[in-house]
Amino acid sequence: MRGIFVDGAWSPSATGALLPTIDPSTGEPFGEMADGDETDVDRAVRAARRAFEDHHWGHLTATERGRLLSRLGMMILDHADELADLEARDTGKPLSQARADIAASARYFEFYGAAADKAHGETIPYLDGYFVAVIKEPLGVTGHILPWNYPAQMFGRTLAPSLAAGNATVLKPAEEACASILRLTELAAEAGFPPGAINVVTGRGETAGAALAAHPGVDFVSFTGSPEVGRLVQKAAAEHYAGCVLELGGKCPQIVFPDADLDSALVTIRKAIVQNAGQTCSAGSRVLIAREIYDTFAERLADAFSELKVGTSSMDLDCGPVISAAQLKRVNGFVERARSEGMTTLAEGQFAPGLPAGGYYARPMLFGPVPRANDLAREEVFGPVLSALPFEDEADAIRLANGTDYGLVAGVWTLDGARQMRVAKRLQCGQVFVNAYGAGAGIELPFGGVKKSGHGREKGFMAMDEYCTTKTVILRHG
Repeated sequence: MRGIFVDGAWSPSATGALLPTIDPSTGEPFGEMADGDETDVDRAVRAARRAFEDHHWGHLTATERGRLLSRLGMMILDHADELADLEARDTGKPLSQARADIAASARYFEFYGAAADKAHGETIPYLDGYFVAVIKEPLGVTGHILPWNYPAQMFGRTLAPSLAAGNATVLKPAEEACASILRLTELAAEAGFPPGAINVVTGRGETAGAALAAHPGVDFVSFTGSPEVGRLVQKAAAEHYAGCVLELGGKCPQIVFPDADLDSALVTIRKAIVQNAGQTCSAGSRVLIAREIYDTFAERLADAFSELKVGTSSMDLDCGPVISAAQLKRVNGFVERARSEGMTTLAEGQFAPGLPAGGYYARPMLFGPVPRANDLAREEVFGPVLSALPFEDEADAIRLANGTDYGLVAGVWTLDGARQMRVAKRLQCGQVFVNAYGAGAGIELPFGGVKKSGHGREKGFMAMDEYCTTKTVILRHG
């Protein structure tokens, strides 16, 4: 068990309370974590403030910050097998997916390590006798409230750009999965990050997470999770005039036109819903199929779905368990309601033999045709459940794709170049893939949503901009 990491040292939580870490493949605990509260958060925020304002962190040059980030990226790769084992056991995801997540975490630190000294400002031509410069500066102390579905990736995705910009950070991992984050924190200390630059408080969302969002010493909050909690985080941050980036989920469509490369689309669409057992904000959870090919493509998709296998993380099959008993209940609730409403089950995946009785296993499900007003067509299941819906023409496809409260990612499958651009421009979302979906971790690609999917952007250079403020310096020289 590791405790709270504050000011470069591990310690128990203020109360000494502990929470179990559960293996979703078995439903059994395999360790413990500190159950931090507002006292621990306050201590972490104060440590971050000291680090930002003194010479240990706040006065490092951008080049020096970049070297630390790059060093941590290399250390993550050096410990990739160990970290992947932790990630797989803690989240239940297949081991090959966990390995990909660790590689992505390393890549975030590599990317932002190289970007740290490239956050350039600009000059503005102004009145005669004046020189005007616009410079980028760090915000100060940033708070990061992470989800449980990609802990190792999110450690890199949210911390690296903030650190590269020069902020000091306080991280609250999800209580459901944080084993890899705690080990990554140890590696960061070994890489040479000074005390207070990175602080980690484990604990429950309603205590430690709420305290971090509401702390007046936090200048900016990054949150990934449900829209309901995201609203609370935004309100809490607004009380002390802090900004935030919110990534709040999606109901992402994959639009298949008649001229698409159906072989390629089939493989990608199947993978996009079962990756991480469907517990992905950008999961392609709706497949919208042109009416004239609906029957044939849905049949092919059903055949592919029926071949999916669900197993433990170590079995490394198509799909692992979902994260918890509560999440399994949620996913099964959607499936049971769909069946009670007479929804047609086109296909379902299979459980591997010998699964532990206590594991949280959800069978991949393909339903269709799903009525447009049904919950399966509109609400985020966050499990391996795919809804198939027919559309009539291009205008109807766009209407259907935009017809939810979410707007995160979309996929467009067509070989018609003009249609590709027309549809991409009219889709209400933050990312559009054409004849592809996901494209790896996409570290360089700005990512975020509109509507109920949140606001602000992660990844790429735009993420660094979120963690900076601009200052305009007006110099009169005569």
